[in-house]
Amino acid sequence: MSYRLDAVVGDFDRLRSRAGGVPGAVVAPLGRRMGLLPLSAALRGDLPRVLRVLSRGGPVAHVEADFWGGDGEQTAALWRAGVREWGPVRASEFSGPRRDWPINAALARLGVAPAGPGAPDHRDLFAEVGLGRGRDEEDWHRAALEARDAADYDAWHARDRVEREAEERAAAERAARERLSGVPVPLDGKEVIALLGIPQGPAVGAAVRHLQRLRVERGPLSREEAETALRAWAAEQDLSPVRPEDAPGRP
Repeated sequence: MSYRLDAVVGDFDRLRSRAGGVPGAVVAPLGRRMGLLPLSAALRGDLPRVLRVLSRGGPVAHVEADFWGGDGEQTAALWRAGVREWGPVRASEFSGPRRDWPINAALARLGVAPAGPGAPDHRDLFAEVGLGRGRDEEDWHRAALEARDAADYDAWHARDRVEREAEERAAAERAARERLSGVPVPLDGKEVIALLGIPQGPAVGAAVRHLQRLRVERGPLSREEAETALRAWAAEQDLSPVRPEDAPGRP
């Protein structure tokens, strides 16, 4: 699998503010309050000027990487106040301490520090800020457009957290359904509908999964135990029986 990166990295809010003066520039959010501006062909053609403009509000790093499978190289340089302060540093061998790899070294110079415990030599700032989330310019451009409505980094981060939590809940629910799909219970869907007086729909599946979870937790249930448990569950869920006049198909 290929990975290509040619971008400017810096503080998200500051970088996005400075990018307003660079036609065609967009900024994607990273972790640790960082942002990434992917370099299009047009921006690369005027790169020294672009870096001078972007670095006047604070330090930025120009980072490049090109990998295919496990082989490749990366390059990084740091710009501050309109001039190049460090680099470019290139590497195609990555056997030494990770902190010395060019992009990690540039991120450290931007003020990114390893999060949590761990030996500094083995921490990968590249991964910690999320530079592996995109594989090419198109991925980063898409991420920038998705964040363009966020007022600032905090607003994006709050929205991103809500979205990730929703995705995690959905994934957990899918996993639970797959895990419970073969667990036998005393009542099927039609019997649940008749017992609770509810219409066909998501609530029926939820009721069956509730019985399946009880089976996993407690062992086999008799029909009477299952009916009692479902009535209690329906009361907690505030499921109201369908009135005869509201039944599907009734004129």
